[in-house]
Amino acid sequence: MFQRLYQWTLSWARSRHATKALGAVSFVESSFFPIPADVLFVPMAAARPDKAMSYAFIATVTSVLGGIFGWALGYYAFDLIARPVLDFYGKLDAFEEMRATVRDDIWLILLLLVTSGLSHLPPMKIVTILSGVVGFNLPLFIISAIVARGARFYALAWLLQHYGERMLAFIEKRMMWIAGGIVALAVIAWFVIRSHA
Repeated sequence: MFQRLYQWTLSWARSRHATKALGAVSFVESSFFPIPADVLFVPMAAARPDKAMSYAFIATVTSVLGGIFGWALGYYAFDLIARPVLDFYGKLDAFEEMRATVRDDIWLILLLLVTSGLSHLPPMKIVTILSGVVGFNLPLFIISAIVARGARFYALAWLLQHYGERMLAFIEKRMMWIAGGIVALAVIAWFVIRSHA
């Protein structure tokens, strides 16, 4: 199912409605859609480097709005909507485990928001819903989403503008290593913050 969904999402990159599709996917991936916006963003930016920064702006804004929606689902409608969605995607157990680990640790939640925004680890939708469930400060949530998602999309746009297809091939081959490095740096930063808190 996910492979078909991935291919369907990717097909929008070649559509005349690609920009609208990018905004829609960026919005829904932050709360319940399993395919990341990068599937659309990267080929679109690689094909039109002159529009890469515009695509980054669209993806950032709609991703942050989608994150706010995910936060609201967790805060206002977890049992009614968010729990069934997580269960459908087989993410409910992972969510509950993370919920038990996080509790009300503001720094750990902030770390998860940054790592999920930068590298999708853990998946963005889980962290946005979790943030709502635990009542994480909404203005701080929005700021962290703008910084993390903006950094991801604008960095990809810049790389694709300057290095094009070579960078695309590099990213595709080493995405897990890149994401792992980002997470490792974030974990180190979290320990440093906690030790001085």
